[in-house]
Amino acid sequence: MKTSHYLGIDVGSVSTNLVVINEKDEIVDKLYLRTSGQPINALRNGMKTLYQRLGKDIKIEGVGTTGSGRQLASVIIGSDIVKNEITTHAIASQKLVPEVRTILEIGGQDSKIIILKNGIIYDFAMNTVCAAGTGSFLDRQAARLEIPIEDFGSFALRSTAPVRIAGRCAVFAESDMIHKQQTGHSIEDIINGLCEALVRNYLNNLAKGKDIEEPIVFQGGVAANVGIVAAFERAIGKKIIIPQYYDVMGAYGAALIAKEEVIKNGKNTNFFGFENTQNDFKAKSIECNGCSNMCEVIEIASNDVVVACWGDRCGKWSAVKRENQSVS
Repeated sequence: MKTSHYLGIDVGSVSTNLVVINEKDEIVDKLYLRTSGQPINALRNGMKTLYQRLGKDIKIEGVGTTGSGRQLASVIIGSDIVKNEITTHAIASQKLVPEVRTILEIGGQDSKIIILKNGIIYDFAMNTVCAAGTGSFLDRQAARLEIPIEDFGSFALRSTAPVRIAGRCAVFAESDMIHKQQTGHSIEDIINGLCEALVRNYLNNLAKGKDIEEPIVFQGGVAANVGIVAAFERAIGKKIIIPQYYDVMGAYGAALIAKEEVIKNGKNTNFFGFENTQNDFKAKSIECNGCSNMCEVIEIASNDVVVACWGDRCGKWSAVKRENQSVS
């Protein structure tokens, strides 16, 4: 007999994460995949891998999606809830660190801070404007220096005389790093200077005016960078907790919320099944000429059958279910 499980999916610009939990909220499997600019392919590959590992032994009773590609994932997978990253990260943190007061999160394309009081989100801030301080920027600098991103933080810990790097802008930070290289500073000192600059940028922008109270949880892919973690602890003078599943917290939170939603409402899941994700999904843009807004509408087709549209302001495309909008 198949056992009941719940699926959470977090589709971001850099990574696509999938988490399967059981009825005890324990993670039984997780995947951290590179999106590589192709979220549909990343989803298909992730679902195929999960099916090969678990598909014959489990029954998915609920699905939640989050991340910048949450709508796309919902259409392809058939989700029961679609939630923003603030909510899913907060729920996951509270599950693993019940007394958490501050959540620091740095992902591939953005960074965020979440303040909780009495178990409720009290305040938050996001940075989606500049790449400085995000995982993609660190990836770029690691590649430029020909250092594996997994080893990037350890270089910072070996620094003996860190230099100051301009970290408010990704372009200026890179230029400053190159200048410091040309003046003879060691790679270790430069990387440590970069870590401190990114933390300084984060605290001056996102955390400005906010009380960073313990327990403090640091999550997102960048939490694996020991250089950034050390720079945070030096800057705020407090201990930082790295949760066990720091890299897939958004997906974990989505799975937890999906489970609660399905059980509370006593409804059947919208999950299309593992096999459906292997359909040929295609996305294209349509410019609506219905009014002066000239909305760019995103159309998703599965095996050449339109299954969803979004992006319009009036609901002409997204709110009306057309006859041919059915999943094979």
